[in-house]
Amino acid sequence: MMIEIDFNSDEALYIQLRNQIIIGIATSEICEGDALPSVRQLAEDIGINMHTVNKAYTVLKQEGFVKVDRRRGAVIAIDIDKLHAMSEMMRELKVILAKGRLKDISREEVHEMIDEIYNEYGGQ
Repeated sequence: MMIEIDFNSDEALYIQLRNQIIIGIATSEICEGDALPSVRQLAEDIGINMHTVNKAYTVLKQEGFVKVDRRRGAVIAIDIDKLHAMSEMMRELKVILAKGRLKDISREEVHEMIDEIYNEYGGQ
């Protein structure tokens, strides 16, 4: 999986990294049981501080996308409760949809975007 960090973005580096790993899981670039690079290796590969990578891995663990194995390091292990995930998604979507509404994005345009993105993740 290719990680690309936008150093000019207002979004925190660890959030960018977290988001790209989640997208990698959703698009099957990274699969259940795959080990992520070590904190040190990934930090060197993308040119960021090890603490930033560690923070991203910690958040992924807290969110139930990664478990830490003593021998293999951070391993993809999806362990997220569906109701919790739906609740979290609802909170995030409320803000995103409010922003879209303020920018005059129609319901149909939103549905088209969702369908397009969902299809990228292998949805039906």
